Amino acid sequence: MATLPLEDGTLWYETHGDGQPLVFIHGGWMNGQAWTPQVERFADEYQVVTLDVRGHGKTGATEPSQYSIELFTDDLEALLAHLDLEAPILCGLSLGSMVTQEFLDRHPDRAAGAVLGGAVRSMPPMDLPPGMKPLLSPMPALTTSLSMMGPETMFRSLLLSIQATTGEQWLSIDPSVRATALDAVGEISRDEFRKVFGALYRYEPSELTHVETPALVIHGEQEAPLVKRQGRQLVSELAAGERLELSNSGHLVNQDRPNAFNAATASFLEPTAQ
Repeated sequence: MATLPLEDGTLWYETHGDGQPLVFIHGGWMNGQAWTPQVERFADEYQVVTLDVRGHGKTGATEPSQYSIELFTDDLEALLAHLDLEAPILCGLSLGSMVTQEFLDRHPDRAAGAVLGGAVRSMPPMDLPPGMKPLLSPMPALTTSLSMMGPETMFRSLLLSIQATTGEQWLSIDPSVRATALDAVGEISRDEFRKVFGALYRYEPSELTHVETPALVIHGEQEAPLVKRQGRQLVSELAAGERLELSNSGHLVNQDRPNAFNAATASFLEPTAQ
C-alpha cells in the first residue's frame, strides 16, 4: 500500500491497473479489502483505487476527536488531487455511499459516474423532525456500551437489533462474508469505532437535484426496508439515477453477489468509458 500524509494523520491507499480512474470507498468499520472482488474484475480495464478511510484498516486512528462524512470527503478530494485523477468514477458502499453523495453535492458534474452500493442517505434511515436528531443522539449510551463490550460485540449487538426489526440477515447472507466483516470491526479501537459511528449519525444529506453525474444505486434484497426507501428517494432526486436490487444479498451486496454486482457495474459504466 501507498500513503498520503494528511495534516492530522496518514491515509493508506492502493492502486491497480491503468485507465480511467475507478475509486472505491468502503463501508463503516470495514476497509479497502472489502472491494477485492471488484479490484480483481476491473483492474484490467481501469485504474482502480481503494483506500482505508480514516479510523479504518491501515489508516487507523487520526488526531481529530470527532469525525464527519465531510471530513472523509475532504480526504477523498485530497487523494484525487494527490493522484491527479480527473473525471473519476466513484463507487461507495454504505458509509462510502455517503462520502460519494457528499462529493457529488460539492461537484455536481466532476465525476464521470457513481455506483452506490447499500446506499443510505442518513442514519437512522428515517425522517426526524428538524432539530430532533441531536436530542435523540445515541452517542452517550454507545460510549458506555463500548467501554464494557468492545467494538466487535457492540457491532454484533447492532446487527441483532436490525435483524429483530427486519427479520433478515441484514449485513450479509453469506457466513464467510459476515465473519470477515466482523474481523475487520474487531481490529478497530473503541475510540475510533465511536468516532465513525458519530460521523454516520450526524450526517445531514443535501438534496442532489442539481447533480448531473449518472448514478447507479444497488441494494440487496435483504437490505433494511427503510434503507431501500432512502435509495428510491436518492434516485428520484438525481437527474440521471437508476436503481437495481439484487436477490440473495444483504447490505454488503458487492460481496454477497460479486459477479452480479460487477456485471451491473460494468454495464452501467460502458457509456462512461473514455
